[in-house]
Amino acid sequence: MQKLVEGIHAFQKNYFARHKALFETLAEEGQHPETLFITCSDSRVVPTLLTNAGPGELFIVRNVGNVVPARLPGGTAAALEYAVCVLGVKHAVICGHTHCGAIQSVLDPTRMDGLPFVRRWLEETVRVRDIVQQRYSHLEGHARETAAVEENVLVQLENLRSFPFMAERLAAGKLHVSGWVFKIETGEVFDYDPERAQFVKVTPPERRSGPQLPLRAV
Repeated sequence: MQKLVEGIHAFQKNYFARHKALFETLAEEGQHPETLFITCSDSRVVPTLLTNAGPGELFIVRNVGNVVPARLPGGTAAALEYAVCVLGVKHAVICGHTHCGAIQSVLDPTRMDGLPFVRRWLEETVRVRDIVQQRYSHLEGHARETAAVEENVLVQLENLRSFPFMAERLAAGKLHVSGWVFKIETGEVFDYDPERAQFVKVTPPERRSGPQLPLRAV
């Protein structure tokens, strides 16, 4: 806890002092993020660090396994509704990551013994386990786990589209969605390319103005 307290003082003395005008503007004018960023609660995944985004640029939703619960109303669904219907975000990114404990539990449900809330939450990912068994039975270890991470992102993108307010804006071209996988051990990010039906390593885009977070709509 002492480290956190010291961090607060460092933030106030350094970052906040240099960006005081920005925070005053955010307080007076409210937030206007263009991107909804849905990712895992894992402490190794830091969306603002990963994307070099500043305050007010990302509306971040975090939960165990970066799940979009199509059948389980709650805080995540409420956050999605607010981001789209009130804030009017233009982009939505679902970002999974390697070495994900949630995905490991999906593949091996015994890891959830004694964790009833985790088990109930991850029931939303049962399709992922089925897909892995059907399509990736030839894989083992890390390769199988990575395939599950990728398939989970795709399943959650489907769930995202199941919300009427999402489907309406997608159909109108007012919202674009992307699926990412963050490889913790290398720092690389892979973006799903629907034309190639695979995750492709994100490379530096040509110099363009404005935020360029979602590289490809899925």
